Amino acid sequence: MKIDPIHQFNIEPLFTLGHIGNHTIAFTNSSLYMFIAVLLIALLMLASGRDLVPGRLQSVAEISYEFVATTIRSTAGSEGMKFFPLIFSIFMFLCVSNLVGVIPYTFTISSHLIVTAALALLVFFTVLFYGLYKNGLKFFKIFVPSGVPIYILPLVMFIEVLSFFLRPVSHSVRLFANMLAGHIALKVFAGFVAMLGFSLGALGWVGGVLPLALTIALYALELLVAFLQAYVFAILTCIYLNDAIHPGH
Repeated sequence: MKIDPIHQFNIEPLFTLGHIGNHTIAFTNSSLYMFIAVLLIALLMLASGRDLVPGRLQSVAEISYEFVATTIRSTAGSEGMKFFPLIFSIFMFLCVSNLVGVIPYTFTISSHLIVTAALALLVFFTVLFYGLYKNGLKFFKIFVPSGVPIYILPLVMFIEVLSFFLRPVSHSVRLFANMLAGHIALKVFAGFVAMLGFSLGALGWVGGVLPLALTIALYALELLVAFLQAYVFAILTCIYLNDAIHPGH
């Protein structure tokens, strides 16, 4: 048997929507799972109800709402709640799509850098434009930390500017790399179990017990990572937006 851990990340066109010049515009498996994630979130939020004693769906919806709201208030203050729709949408989209992607034979949207980079650039330009709109030139105070001796201030400013423009890189690559690496590890261990069984027969299935146990453990870890990476992306978004709201150090 041949283990191919990369095949699961292939973007496959499902049907063609049209053409622009020599380029084909297609509806792909990535697009499909984006729609599935949005549909699941919509069903959760719309079908949960408003009962005084919440049911299971309503409890999940309310916990999700309060979790994101608490994260925003603790990192960006009450003024950051104006960005609640953006942060809640990003968190729920990533969390649901990551959890769906852990199901065997599905597709993980955030395992592609173009998706995570698009979300990171959305956050970056939101911070930049809102920071300039709200604070004007005072926004650039984020590059001038208070209390820094004047003789090293140019170096510190250079580091601050560089780190600011590298935010989209770290913001996107962190999510992409974690989801990619986790799914590759799962595929390799799961394929190793099957390879032992088919190549060595009964002896191979006995020898595959340890890799199978590791696969189950990795699967549980990947479920946790799917949630944590959505949370990390959301809390970093809050921290970056806090710079736009309160640019002084």
